Amino acid sequence: MLRNAATHGTDRTGPKRYASTLVLVEHKNSIIAASSLNAIGAAAKVGGPVSALVAGSNADAIAKQLAGVVGLDKVLVVNSAAYDHGLPEVFAPLIKASVEAGSFSHVLAAASPFGKNIIPRAAALLDVSPVSDVIEVKSEDTFVRPIYAGNAIATVKSEDKVKLLTVRSTSFAPAVLTGGAATAEAGATAATESGTEWVSEEVVKSDRPELGGAKVVVAGGRALKSGENFEILYNLADKLGGAVGASRAAVDAGFVGNDLQIGQTGKIIAPQLYIAVGISGAIQHLAGMKDSKVIVSINKDPEAPIFQVSDYGLVADLFKAVPELAQKLNK
Repeated sequence: MLRNAATHGTDRTGPKRYASTLVLVEHKNSIIAASSLNAIGAAAKVGGPVSALVAGSNADAIAKQLAGVVGLDKVLVVNSAAYDHGLPEVFAPLIKASVEAGSFSHVLAAASPFGKNIIPRAAALLDVSPVSDVIEVKSEDTFVRPIYAGNAIATVKSEDKVKLLTVRSTSFAPAVLTGGAATAEAGATAATESGTEWVSEEVVKSDRPELGGAKVVVAGGRALKSGENFEILYNLADKLGGAVGASRAAVDAGFVGNDLQIGQTGKIIAPQLYIAVGISGAIQHLAGMKDSKVIVSINKDPEAPIFQVSDYGLVADLFKAVPELAQKLNK
């Protein structure tokens, strides 16, 4: 149940208990997702002991890495290939079983596709209301999250006995990987049978940094006119050691794949440097990049909304400005 302080209703909290948090850890190819370290950092804000749940056929290897994470008290390990592909139909029952076995008051996951796919289903099994996209933890039961594509900020209070949250990774400092002394133990067991079958996946391999974790991002919009013209952005990004992203308009136009989409319905990022090329600055796009440390915009329209959130703006033809910028970087 979610409510503000002025509302009244049935109290579902049950007896008062101390906070204890379980963090669902995402990993792939024996590498911990950076966003999961941010989720552990967010868990520290809740207070009380923090445990990590890691599941998969290589869970032991991930647990060894997590053992040194500062702020973690315990790592719950579930070795099973059934969890290798992140299917919510098998992860949700595991979270429910883990909460019941460990009497956790909170469950956190990063607001990544992985976390956003699993937490709502787990909340349904536990009969509680999840709180999504949390950007601040005010107390054990009060959280801050953006609404209306980030144009308003809501402070919500959860009265559920168990609170399930997805947290925006860009809003919390990551936990440090070394210096901790977490202990590992076998996690709870749950049924893994489901009506969903994993078939396959196609992963685009690239030497460039992953979009969600890149320190520099060069993003293009519909003004690039074609997918071929994105090559000038790839050239600039390579010189800066960065990743390439796109607005929803560019994705919808078929210029690039949706794995590059930045915005409310795409990826939410906060790089050190964000260069917006030919992007007007629609509300849903700003929701995905406005937390960037430095924003540079190139657009021929001086009235483009993107300039309102930019630290530096250049009113120019992108087809001239971007190649010139890339050329100067060679010097």
